Amino acid sequence: MKKSVWMIMICLIFTASACHAPPKKETTEETSEVSAHKQAPVTTSLINESGQKIGSIEIRESSENGLDLHVKAKGLPPGPHGFHIHETGICETPDFETAGAHFNPTHREHGFDNPKGHHAGDMPNLEVGADGQIDVVVNVPDVTLKGGPNQLIDQNGRSFIIHAEADDYLSNPSGNSGKRIACGSITKEMVK
Repeated sequence: MKKSVWMIMICLIFTASACHAPPKKETTEETSEVSAHKQAPVTTSLINESGQKIGSIEIRESSENGLDLHVKAKGLPPGPHGFHIHETGICETPDFETAGAHFNPTHREHGFDNPKGHHAGDMPNLEVGADGQIDVVVNVPDVTLKGGPNQLIDQNGRSFIIHAEADDYLSNPSGNSGKRIACGSITKEMVK
């Protein structure tokens, strides 16, 4: 009799503990943002006018807004340089004209100081150190990797161009930023 009482109690305890499994975690906006930020970045090489690799750009969805670009490069002239997203993902040397015009799906004017708005592909100047190197993260709030009119990944891809001079944030079409001295492209084959 005692054995059967103990067996019943053990069965009841086991059943009760099985019924009280820990609650499932709910997906919140915060956890979605964290998991989006942990997605593997897409990386492209930066090449100079001679076609030599001088660095890379790591592209990932921002936990804030748009995309974060981690730009690392060497062998650039010191000082400020215009930095833009261009409409086509082709970087042919020596002038990178194959990258096309600035990425501008909303058909606006160039420059952050332009009262008519700015291109989706306009970005802040890059400040290259005296040693010719840069290692910086740039946020681009107006673009996405995939989805929507401002997506970088479509049949054309996009290019990231570093110019010889600083962008004045106003003049069309590229802020008087001079010739194209470095390029990195992103295409749909690079993004899963």
